[in-house]
Amino acid sequence: MTVEAEIVDLGSRAAPKKGRRLRAFLRNPNFVAGAAILAFFVFLALFASLLFSDDPQAMVSSPLVWPGDDWQFPLGTDSLGRDVLARLAYGAQASLLVGIASATIGLAIGMVVGATAGFFGGWIDTVLMRLVELFQTTPTFLLVIVIVSISDPSLGTIVVAIGLASWPTVARLVRAQFRSLRESDFVMAARSLGYSRLRIIVQEILPNALPPIIVAASVMIANAILTEAGLSFLNMRDPNVVSWGGMIGDGREQLRNAWFLTALPGAAIAMAVLSLNLVGDGLNEILNPRTE
Repeated sequence: MTVEAEIVDLGSRAAPKKGRRLRAFLRNPNFVAGAAILAFFVFLALFASLLFSDDPQAMVSSPLVWPGDDWQFPLGTDSLGRDVLARLAYGAQASLLVGIASATIGLAIGMVVGATAGFFGGWIDTVLMRLVELFQTTPTFLLVIVIVSISDPSLGTIVVAIGLASWPTVARLVRAQFRSLRESDFVMAARSLGYSRLRIIVQEILPNALPPIIVAASVMIANAILTEAGLSFLNMRDPNVVSWGGMIGDGREQLRNAWFLTALPGAAIAMAVLSLNLVGDGLNEILNPRTE
């Protein structure tokens, strides 16, 4: 068989595999449901400035208008006369931004530490794992509170704090993947060809270790959204940024006579976290090689 024929044969094999993977995504009810809900929140966050006023903090009506009482404000207004629906849309921006950015920081640190420990082993592995255990002995939420307390509670500080507190779990996961893959045949072949250690880590082992890391990323984003909501509820938030947790904190004083002020952002957080968990479950089923 000629080289050209082999290339055509490999391409014909890859195409059905991609098609099967796409059909697996579309046929998985967890992934489809979670992706649909998540896409709605992403759409709301991206187009909040087009759908609503540029200032979600503006007082646009009388205070404590109940949902359904005024068609201009379908979800009512808060105690200061601000549009609840507009604040939910802008709150999606802050919550999703915190979730994605902090998960990115946690993944970056965890992947570097875990890959280094798992690939090299020996005393490097021992030292790095002791560092991981040191971080894991401190409760994540308490560590975030400490980091935010010693600096300004801005959105950037919250993102960095959550990212610094969430990387140990990823590090352990990546380390386990690298330890199981570092003696594989394709790694041995790469070493025999004279590939550098960095190239083997980045181009050979890491792509094969990605499926569980991708699943963990969805869980990290969900946990980050919950952590930010907890911080905002404790008033450790950026006062210039609207977030779902901040809305819950603002509405707790009217919990008896205007419960919707806390129920609506609480429902938004619950749906966002549920969608991410569904996406994670779906990815786990689809990317698991045992299910292929």
